[in-house]
Formats: sequence, structure tokens, C-alpha cells
Amino acid sequence: MDLLALADFNLVARYGGFGKAARATGRPKATLSRRVTELEAALELRLFERGARNLKLTEEGRALHERTAALLTELDETAAAIASGAEKPRGRLRISAPLLLSQTAMGKIAAGFALKYPDVRLEITTEDRAVDMIEEGYDLVIRVNPEPDEALVGRVFLRDRLVVVASPDLLRPVGDSPVPGVVRGAGNRQIWKCTTSAGPSTFSIEPVLALSSLSMVRDAVRIGVGAASLPISLVSHDLAHGTLLHWGDVEESEVALWALYPSRRLLSARVSAFLDYLKQAFPNGTPDELAAYIGR
Repeated sequence: MDLLALADFNLVARYGGFGKAARATGRPKATLSRRVTELEAALELRLFERGARNLKLTEEGRALHERTAALLTELDETAAAIASGAEKPRGRLRISAPLLLSQTAMGKIAAGFALKYPDVRLEITTEDRAVDMIEEGYDLVIRVNPEPDEALVGRVFLRDRLVVVASPDLLRPVGDSPVPGVVRGAGNRQIWKCTTSAGPSTFSIEPVLALSSLSMVRDAVRIGVGAASLPISLVSHDLAHGTLLHWGDVEESEVALWALYPSRRLLSARVSAFLDYLKQAFPNGTPDELAAYIGR
């Protein structure tokens, strides 16, 4: 495959037309058109649907763009790094992070990273869903307890666990009495199995509030409306100051945060730098380190 033709195809795909790509890059429009036509002929595929006023990627063209654009960017960056004599982190770094980590720590992490690596253009979006890294153009994703994925590799950089907490004003249940609860997501009745100082305990939860984020859940529990199951890092300061009480540790509730990237892609300097920065932020990966970070 002609890499120059492939690069020109990706330019046209990125800008959405031959004219737009030519104006943005200073390349002749006729050259871009010829190169794309030659690539289509070599692949025996139509990569664009050419209308009278617009240009649209075909299904095959979209697949080719999604799978090659990032690789070509890496080749360009590698060549530039070799020419400069050192692989200095630079370029766009796009990361997807879960909501709670984004709300509590990612702003500070991103700012510190940007100060240390000014040549990296960091973009962080908040997604609790499992994004498709390749199709959506992410360099790195942070996921909570991800399912095994052969296409991704990475490392655990932080661990947490769930605890049941409540305001001192809320009485602990007696026997099998239901407990008013604040939950995230669907407000269905739940059973929380816990380990307490007195041994195993089970709480039957009758939701009185169903909220969309754990930060909202914590704020509601502080008011005393009900109990909640929350990461200990999020309520550590409340427990230390007595504004919330610890009712027990939720059984089998370890939370592992993974930083993942595509297994078939070379680890770029900017991704490697961000992974190292996470390690510096959380050297032991403990809930206490995240709690201290949240409290800064």
C-alpha cells in the first residue's frame, strides 16, 4: 500500500472533502484527488461516495480511516522524535475516564501533567460506558473492573473498596428491618452483605433515592436520608471526622481502576508519560492515596 496515498486519503477523510483538505494543508486539490483515486484502484474498493456537493466515506473507507489514522500519526511522531535525537512526549493525547475519578481527581492530574508536558495536547472526556478505543479515537482509557479484552493491554494503577455508610442520625436496623437507602442507578430493593466488627451482617435496602452519580449519593447520605454503599476513598474524610459512620465492608467489592491501550499499537511517548504520571500520583495504588488526593 502506498503510504503517501494513504496519508492523503486520511487528510481528505479528516477534513471531509478534497477542497477543505487542500485549503487546510496547502496541498493541491488535484493531487489529493489523484492519490485517493490511485488508492481506491490499488485496493479495488470505493472509499468515498462522491456527491454533487458533498463527500461521504463508504463503510470500507470509514474502517480504513479508523484503523490507519492513528498509526500514521504515530509514524510521523516517531520520525520526528528520531530526527530530534530524543522521543519527547508531544501531540494529541485523548483519554476516556470514569465519572467519579473525573469529578474527584482528574482535573488536578490533567493540570499537573499539562504543566510537566506542555507539548502534549491533553483531552479527557468522561464516560462510564466501555468506549471503543479504535473507532472513537482514544489513546488511553481508564476503566473500572473491565472485562477481559484481547485487543487491550494495560495496568492497574488504583484499588478501592465499597463500604456501607450512614449519617449518625440514622439508626442501624434491628433484625431484618429494611433500611432506607440511597442508591446509584435503578431504585430497586437490594441486599448488601457486609463484614462488620461483630461479624457478617446483611442489610435489606429499601431505596428512597436513586441518583446518577456517587458524589450525589454521598451528599444525600450526609443529610441523613438513608444509608449507601460507597467507595471508601470517597467517604474517608467523612469517616475520620464523624460526619458519616462505617456500618461495614461490602463483601467481594474490590474496585480496580485500569489504564488500558490497544495491544497492537506501539506505546507512544505521550501515553507512556501519562502512565508514569499516574504512578507518581498513586505510587501504591491504595484507597488512602486517592482519598488524600480528593482532599487536597
